[in-house]
Amino acid sequence: MKGPLYSFLGPSLFFCLGLLMHCGEASVLTEIQAGPLYRVVNTPLFISCNVSGFANSNMEKEFEFRIRKPKNPTSEINIISTQSQGFTYSIYQGRVRSNTITLKHVSPNSVLFEIQSLQKNDEGEYDCSVVNLEALYNGIYSVSTTVKVIDNSLTVSSSASTLLSYNEGDALTLTCQASSNTIQHTHLSFAWYLHKDGKDDAQVIISLDREFTLVPGPGFEERYQAGHIRLDKMGEATYRLKMAQLQLSDQGRIYCQAQEWIQDPDGSWYSLIKMDAEENVVNVKAREVVPDMSSLVVKISAQQTTLQEGQELSLSCNVDTQNLEERFFSIAWLRGRDELARIGPTGILSVGPEYSVREKEGELRAARIGDVEYRLILRPVRTGDQGEYVCKAWPQDRGSDGVFTQGAATDSSSLLVSISASVSGLSVEIQGTATVNEGDRLKLTCNVHGFNGQLSVTWQHKSTSPSTALFTSIITLSQEGVMEKDGALMNRKVRALRPTADSFTLEFDEVRPSDSGAYQCTVSEWKGSSKTNSQSQTTTVTVKPVDSFVKVNLISRNNRVTIGENVELMCRVRGPRLPMTVTWSLQRDALSIDNIMTLYFDGAISWSGDQHRYQLKVENQQSQVIHSLLINSASHREAGNYQCRVSVVLQNEHKKLPPSNQLAVLVLNPVSKLRLSSPTTLTRSVSTDIEMKCSVVSEPSLSSRYAVNWLFQQQTEKKLIVSSDLDALVTFGPQVELEQKRRISMRRTRGPSFEMTIQQARISDNGSYTCEVVEWRQDPGGHWYSLSPVSTTTVLTLTEPANDLHLDAKQQHLTTMEGGEVELKCNIISGASSPSLFYKVIWLYTGHDSSAMNVSLLELDHTGLLRYPENQVVRGLQGRLRLSRPTQSSFYLGIQRACEGDSGTYQCLVEQYQLDYEGHWQQKSSNTAGPITLIVNVAEKNLSVERNEVELNVSGDFIIPCQITRQSSSESEFQVTWFWQEKTGTKQRPIFTVYRNSTLQDRFGEGAQLKFGHPLSSHFTLTVLKPDPKNSGLYYCEVEEWLPSLSHGWRKVAVEKSGYLTVNVITEGKCEPQYSSSTWIGILAAVVLCLLLVIFLLVLKLCRSRVSERKKAENSLWVDELPLNKKPSAED
Repeated sequence: MKGPLYSFLGPSLFFCLGLLMHCGEASVLTEIQAGPLYRVVNTPLFISCNVSGFANSNMEKEFEFRIRKPKNPTSEINIISTQSQGFTYSIYQGRVRSNTITLKHVSPNSVLFEIQSLQKNDEGEYDCSVVNLEALYNGIYSVSTTVKVIDNSLTVSSSASTLLSYNEGDALTLTCQASSNTIQHTHLSFAWYLHKDGKDDAQVIISLDREFTLVPGPGFEERYQAGHIRLDKMGEATYRLKMAQLQLSDQGRIYCQAQEWIQDPDGSWYSLIKMDAEENVVNVKAREVVPDMSSLVVKISAQQTTLQEGQELSLSCNVDTQNLEERFFSIAWLRGRDELARIGPTGILSVGPEYSVREKEGELRAARIGDVEYRLILRPVRTGDQGEYVCKAWPQDRGSDGVFTQGAATDSSSLLVSISASVSGLSVEIQGTATVNEGDRLKLTCNVHGFNGQLSVTWQHKSTSPSTALFTSIITLSQEGVMEKDGALMNRKVRALRPTADSFTLEFDEVRPSDSGAYQCTVSEWKGSSKTNSQSQTTTVTVKPVDSFVKVNLISRNNRVTIGENVELMCRVRGPRLPMTVTWSLQRDALSIDNIMTLYFDGAISWSGDQHRYQLKVENQQSQVIHSLLINSASHREAGNYQCRVSVVLQNEHKKLPPSNQLAVLVLNPVSKLRLSSPTTLTRSVSTDIEMKCSVVSEPSLSSRYAVNWLFQQQTEKKLIVSSDLDALVTFGPQVELEQKRRISMRRTRGPSFEMTIQQARISDNGSYTCEVVEWRQDPGGHWYSLSPVSTTTVLTLTEPANDLHLDAKQQHLTTMEGGEVELKCNIISGASSPSLFYKVIWLYTGHDSSAMNVSLLELDHTGLLRYPENQVVRGLQGRLRLSRPTQSSFYLGIQRACEGDSGTYQCLVEQYQLDYEGHWQQKSSNTAGPITLIVNVAEKNLSVERNEVELNVSGDFIIPCQITRQSSSESEFQVTWFWQEKTGTKQRPIFTVYRNSTLQDRFGEGAQLKFGHPLSSHFTLTVLKPDPKNSGLYYCEVEEWLPSLSHGWRKVAVEKSGYLTVNVITEGKCEPQYSSSTWIGILAAVVLCLLLVIFLLVLKLCRSRVSERKKAENSLWVDELPLNKKPSAED
């Protein structure tokens, strides 16, 4: 036995020890990134998973990753585990072995799951599970997140040539286009990079982050603050970089990079994809300079300060300082606050925005013509060129790294120039479309009148943006017919034409909303190489954005269908024919939007996830294109808000249009044809079993399943009693108590029928019972759905007998002897037949001596609880009481070992109780039985001792008998004393006493030997052994009868003496004992009487034992003999 015992106790002890060790510890918590996570195809996927709450936090945990794909969401596929290489399913084995899918520990309690290149079929719900190596499970060991794989719609392109050469101090302008067609809410960040030769990493020049904040790169902060580096966003997708003064350190490969960001559900931003445009190689040529530090003197002069329109203005700026030939300066000419031109320290000319066009047309020239002189020529001048001119100079010190440091500026005095208008017949009139659609061609015509010489034209544009207050050049057409576009528009389709001698035309293809604004046509008249006159005319052009004339709306003829029917959604795109990309999406809830498919402008189609129930159709009409999405055999999974999103492709850029209206597709369940049958009313008696049945009488479907709810209503409150789901799993309602659960059961039978049984019904079960049945069916995808519930009601009425409680009111008189047993009876005459009625019984006692008045002896309440109220007066009596209920309508009180103090008046009080609707006990009535008067008498003296007179002549041992022939009570005990006197008339002397407690006392003291005998309960003997003649004399016995009394203890009832025995002791040999005939007759009679008495006592004892056994077999309520039930049963 030792081996099996240890094998059982060992694990049990370890289990208990584990419970103690885990008591109070935190439960296990496994956490994963919240989903859905949108990721781009062919990009990496990272999912972190960590766990806490294990007893040993330093032990490395084992993790497992699985996936449930949309096509089969109930099936799990093992991907990878940190514990076993055999965990992976075959579909992922190749990628796991090649380490393109990995699972690595970051710490003992966390891992990082990585897929290096996502595929479209990697979309699904990813499950992270931690392996539990402890004895107990307590917490969350498995969590999941959803991953959506979307297409890459980010495009990035550069407009400049790949090889660019500049001199130090020149200006650089580069443009780049970046756009995305993702339907999810994403942000773009953009940056220009400089990758210097010999450096591993590229350097950020300037960037625009996802929050639209401009940030200069390290080393470019000062130039950005000075305004020499700018990043402008032009329109929706064009980003322009401007570097006003190139430095030698700017040489290298410059390119742009766009990055698309999405915000995950946890609030963090994640980079979906980033793309670089083609690099542009920029070469910067340097100029040698020598620094010096001296003060400046600046003077301005003009050859002529009063001019006519069309003449030449020549302004000279002289700079005087020490070591002038070794120093370098920046020189600028200003008219008022407007800067006309500036010559940098390396001799590079830069022109103010207002004069950039005139500089390109040769009207403005500036140069250094000597060591101390700089000259600005403006020809032909216009009346707007008059005003005060100032020359400003800055010393420039160059460091060893080739970077110039600008000193304090020195201004010349002001010079006033006056220009008067000249008479000319040149006039300009502009014509053209004032409004044009985005993507169309803008055509403006400038008609010229009254000209004599050759003509040139300059087309300028001023945006409607408040930040742009000046005209910028678009394109020029010289008098020789040479066309020159502005650098920022090199990639735009812009043409300047002269279809007739007196007209010029501007053609601007694929215009954008940013092209809206004022357009100015400036026509200049030339004589030889000199410009003699110029005239301008302005018109305003509005470019309507594509979303103002291309409208998208979603309609359907049948968006409210029944499961299994087809749905057709039509996305109508009204407007001109443009290449477009159409994306269909479905929003099932407020948290996420799922892509269904994307039809690209080039005809390619991309489906997302398992969308085998969808089909696509495209119909081209005269003024619109209709994209139809067909839903075959719709189910609840296809229900939700549908939306089509359109982006048109203009100039190789995606322009998103506002999404269509949301169209809700409602997939309804078919109308239930279920019909039920059940009795409308049901009347039963309380304490009986109630069976309620509702049956399906309509024709059931082959795939139908049923869920059933039984509801109970009393007044206005309705509660669920018991329910059975479609898998026949039975559960009780939350308000059903344990006692009710034991009485209520439910089952299904053929038909089908649904039966509910209430055992031992109570009055509180009265009410309306509703059988509510929900039919479940399978949709085309195999998923279960429910139809509307159908119900039927049965009203249950429980009846009970009338309340007519009556007790036996007759007065009773009982007399008994002390020490006996008496039984007091309390009988219910009527009102006890209903099993729903319960009774409380109270026995009251009033003593004869008025020491106790209506004292409660014991109480048996209606729940079966027996209680003895505390009372010192009747405490002794309570210990001898015995309560029994031989029948349902009888309550008997037995008093055992009655004593004289038990005399008095006894009365039975009965209260009737019943459960109400809420299960609470309510007293229905009460009644009192007639009084019972009990008298307990003390036992009568009835002691009798045999009195035969006998004479003996003996020479040997002799017996002194003491025979009790009659006693007062069966509970009597005796004290017997034998006496001796030598002869009549002499003093009596006690020789031997046997007390009632069986104590013996030898009091003879004469040298004789005595022997006590007690052969029968009423027969005592004393034998004198080896007597001698001096022991002769008279012998007799005296009997004291004692009885127990509860009120007085043991008391002596009677004393009786026996007859005399005369004994003559004769010495041996002298004579023989002689007995008279009368002596022999007496002895014989005594023997016969003894035998008869013994037989009588045996018969009496046998009868009493049988009666006692029968009483014990009865169902008694006495607490020492038969324990009482705590609650009455239905049979009681």
